[in-house]
Amino acid sequence: MRKKESESRPNSLLEMPGVVAVAQPPRIEDRIRERAYELFEARGREEGHELGDWLRAEDEIAGHKREADAA
Repeated sequence: MRKKESESRPNSLLEMPGVVAVAQPPRIEDRIRERAYELFEARGREEGHELGDWLRAEDEIAGHKREADAA
């Protein structure tokens, strides 16, 4: 009896011989979310400034990326 092609095929790259998992750098959105939360905590967890925190964090993170790209 012959195996179905899908049964012998790996389900992901990590199941293939010789493939090693590599940690991915954090996505920009994740970094922005973390920075916005830091701003929230620094303000004493005062609610009502979510959008401002997000925009400030976005500007800071994007600004760092632009500076790094320019170097």
